[in-house]
Amino acid sequence: MGISFFERCQELVQQGNSFVTVTIVSTRGSVPQDAGAKMIVTEKGLNFGTIGGGRVELTALSRAQEIIQKNEVISPILLTWNLQKDIGMSCGGECTFLFEYFPSKRWPIVIFGAGHVAQALTRILSTLNSQVTCIDPREEWTSKLVGVKAICHPSPKDLVQDMDPKSFFLCLTMGHAYDLEIVPKIYEHAPDAPFVGVIGSEVKSIRMKRELKELGIPDSFIEKLRIPMGLFRGSNLPEEIAISIAAELLKVRDQV
Repeated sequence: MGISFFERCQELVQQGNSFVTVTIVSTRGSVPQDAGAKMIVTEKGLNFGTIGGGRVELTALSRAQEIIQKNEVISPILLTWNLQKDIGMSCGGECTFLFEYFPSKRWPIVIFGAGHVAQALTRILSTLNSQVTCIDPREEWTSKLVGVKAICHPSPKDLVQDMDPKSFFLCLTMGHAYDLEIVPKIYEHAPDAPFVGVIGSEVKSIRMKRELKELGIPDSFIEKLRIPMGLFRGSNLPEEIAISIAAELLKVRDQV
């Protein structure tokens, strides 16, 4: 069974893509498709569905891409076209189309590590209006991720430079040594990132900040590090830790 129209819309939202849905809401006379037909258009073109093909679809697709390119917050648009006079088709009917624009509202989050806490945290974040990328060298862990972009890479630190510098960066790796490789790369690539956090204890915080300073990372960046992460202290259950971290992410997001 193929993916549905609404499932594809949800996929595009999760991926942080802007798109326009085009729906035939009414018809009169000879037309190539019935009322209720839908298609999804992204900046790259037709993404899903059809409203009849040919010139009418090409015209609607072009109008939808114009809306995406302007990237203005607009109300749904109703357009009625006479297929012969307005579009140049041999059909003599009319169609009324509803254009609805869904601009991306990206909240980029990059998580290094796909272990137990990351698994719980990504399940929470996948339900929010966020674009989550989770990177880990272990395929057996990245393969379990659902609803987020999972990347299995032998050297996660090498991918920092490919991430949006405005991302929220979280280190949930296998241990201190991995974090100490990644955090300096985040500083080099995204010194003004709104959130850089590392999972761990107060003891780990003291050690990591000392070692980062020895590596030449400036105090201004080190002081912004969130170690440990989370708004409150629950139990050591991954699910409770994840809820605490998610709460802190939301708080910071709404302050930026």
